[in-house]
Amino acid sequence: MMANMEYNVPSERWPAHPETATLEGKNKFIGFWTFLAGETALFASLFATYLALKDSVPSDDHLLAADLFQLELAFVMTMFLLTSSLTSVYAVYHMRNNNFSKMQLWLGITVLLGLGFLALEIYEFIEYTHLGHTFRSSAFGSAFYFLIGTHAFHVCIGLVWITLLILRNAKRGLSVYTAAKVNTAALYWHFIDVVWIFIFTIVYLLGVM
Repeated sequence: MMANMEYNVPSERWPAHPETATLEGKNKFIGFWTFLAGETALFASLFATYLALKDSVPSDDHLLAADLFQLELAFVMTMFLLTSSLTSVYAVYHMRNNNFSKMQLWLGITVLLGLGFLALEIYEFIEYTHLGHTFRSSAFGSAFYFLIGTHAFHVCIGLVWITLLILRNAKRGLSVYTAAKVNTAALYWHFIDVVWIFIFTIVYLLGVM
């Protein structure tokens, strides 16, 4: 309890960028961008694999991307994630203005939108499975589910991360110590959204053309 008291900053002395107001916050910021570089390399390899295998199906299997993908559903999923990225921006905005309650509110809305996205993605996977498009049905199926599944796994990590922050912040309140954690989680969430934009464009849009 006493260890966290040193991080508390009165409203009148609240820094413009509390997430980097401490050395720990600056280190988190730099270290996280290094981590995202590695994540970018991971997804780049998954995209390359998908593009190489997207037309690899058995000769008697006509379940290509154009036969499967529903752009309407993919568009709604995209809107869920893009909106959640916006709500995370609002959370960081209120964090920087030392408004704890509104920061918590927008973080909660971000989680709800993320859960909505996951629900639609599960529905999509169930539909494809019923049509015979599974992880083992073809190289196309393996590449598709590995790419989309890896992204979904990252979404789950982000949702757990933000949820735990909301719960822990409820006891700790807002300080330059917790601000750095909120900012890092928001950066991670933006990264997930950017990856999905590439998925929507490369997998879904190009897939139906």
